[in-house]
Amino acid sequence: MVVEAPVSSGGNSLWGLTYSPYNTDGSCPDVGTVADQLKKVASVASNIRLYSTDCSQLSSALEAIGSNNIPLNVYAGIWVTDGVSRMESDLDQFVAAAKQYDSSLIKGVSVGNEDIFKGMSESTLIGYINQVRARLQAEGMGHISVYTTETDAHFSKALAAASDVVQINVYSIFDGLYTDISASVDSVIQRANNIRSNVSGGKPVRFGECGWSSAGNTGPSPLNLANEIAFARGFKCAAAAAGFDYFYFEAKNAQWKKGLAASEQNFGIFDASFTPKFDFNLLNLC
Repeated sequence: MVVEAPVSSGGNSLWGLTYSPYNTDGSCPDVGTVADQLKKVASVASNIRLYSTDCSQLSSALEAIGSNNIPLNVYAGIWVTDGVSRMESDLDQFVAAAKQYDSSLIKGVSVGNEDIFKGMSESTLIGYINQVRARLQAEGMGHISVYTTETDAHFSKALAAASDVVQINVYSIFDGLYTDISASVDSVIQRANNIRSNVSGGKPVRFGECGWSSAGNTGPSPLNLANEIAFARGFKCAAAAAGFDYFYFEAKNAQWKKGLAASEQNFGIFDASFTPKFDFNLLNLC
């Protein structure tokens, strides 16, 4: 098992951002586009989370970062929702990218995202985690931490035992309980503290996702840009005070998620063309 140490935010506004590279039409961007986007990400965050190797996103990110000296650490993803064949394909592509580029840029890899929530059995997911860890150790990449990412409600002690870090997705935006942004922030921190106290077994707890949308409707608290800014600033400050690393969700608006609600498409701190939606200096006003 790899014991993860905290990674500095490098003085940037956010510790980390989730990054899905897809173009607005769902197509795959070229390496130059990824490089341009990651330079902008690096202006506000020090770490990125990827979800899979789809669209060659891991190799593109590693090439872009290495060729342009972009100050970003990479936390990769292996997609397991579609079964063992897809998992093994992602794992093969992960190993190939890590061998071709600088594997020291890869600080961790999440085996799946919310797969217990989606209906996968815990034993199946733990099997995938163990299979990925064994492969990386055999390939001389045992320094890369291996874990899964799950909603806090579905993260068990058994998953924590199988993971090098306890990475949880936590949202208050869907609860329908809060009209006040500060109460929403307090809620997600409290839930993470519960995982740290009662589930983690002493392992580091990190937010894999937490964010707020600037459009749509999910409950009593309005989804607009003002509340997105307020939540991002409040969460960033509260997470730092509570000692949590995190990947804020997400880098850019996901207009590629065709047919989904507006709330699902507008979590980005950049819009779909990668223009900042607000002044990121506001995030530093704790």
